[in-house]
Amino acid sequence: MTQTAQTRIAISIGDPNGIGPEIALKAAAECAPDSTIRPIVVGDRKVLDFYHSLLGIKRPLAHFEEASASDIACCDTPALADADFEPGSIKAGAGIATIAYVTRCVEQVRKGKADAIVGCPQSETAIAAAGIEFSGYPPLIADLTGTPRDKTFMMLCGADLRIGHVTLHEPLTTAIDRLTVDFVADAIRAVNLSMKQLGYAQPKIGVFGINPHAGEDGLFGDDDERITKPAAAMARAEGILADGPIGADVLLANRKHDAYVAMYHDQGHVPVKLISPRQASALAIGTPVVFSSVGHGCAYDIAGKGIAEPLSVTKTLELLATASAGRS
Repeated sequence: MTQTAQTRIAISIGDPNGIGPEIALKAAAECAPDSTIRPIVVGDRKVLDFYHSLLGIKRPLAHFEEASASDIACCDTPALADADFEPGSIKAGAGIATIAYVTRCVEQVRKGKADAIVGCPQSETAIAAAGIEFSGYPPLIADLTGTPRDKTFMMLCGADLRIGHVTLHEPLTTAIDRLTVDFVADAIRAVNLSMKQLGYAQPKIGVFGINPHAGEDGLFGDDDERITKPAAAMARAEGILADGPIGADVLLANRKHDAYVAMYHDQGHVPVKLISPRQASALAIGTPVVFSSVGHGCAYDIAGKGIAEPLSVTKTLELLATASAGRS
């Protein structure tokens, strides 16, 4: 009998004081030994041992290069001081560890020891407290892979809704100022390519306008006349099935497209979070590694209590298995 190849997916536990370690281990434990997905949990071993015991998980933890099919594979990445491990607390040391875990995951992919990466919730506050510049996972993945930040985007996926974002974690005024024809066109291209990797031969992409009603032909500002209209036209000239720009409310009401391109954070996040609360996946697109974070936060109020729901990680593992196969 031919054994089905497994997709090896490294799961960074994110902020070790949030719910990330718990949901990472729960999702890995729920993945059957004969599954086509092989999770590898990446984080401090002391953190993993704490949650392994707290949750009463029967399957043993083992180093990923030595783990049997029935073990939970892990990759010990010592980065957190003992004094900084305090579930439910925001600590700079946990912010440093969060970056270390993701960095280790990228190294594993580039060494051919993993095929894709899941990032569990991070705390921008903890990372900032450590003095580290951070504006979300996609720019970090760009830096770690030598990819220009302005060529890297995020596509939020939840239920049957997929929305790419041109800009992400920054003030709205700054985001609007940074929008250019080429920047928006690059985001449309990245969404188109990622959708093809997810199995859509000719994805239909709806492009949101910047202003209400996509500017109403200049009535509500000229931003769309100057930026999104020529960007969408450029994509269409390249054979991409890009509609727009059209008001986000109209496009989402009609739901005739496979994916959408939002101009800024809330324009894309609100609809996905509305229909898929705590189950969305944030897929980094435009990078040479397959990466997605989960679409919710650290939930410090329930961290360390053993009650966090791992469905977001499970859904993201499934998404990355498809995306990884598509890239191959």
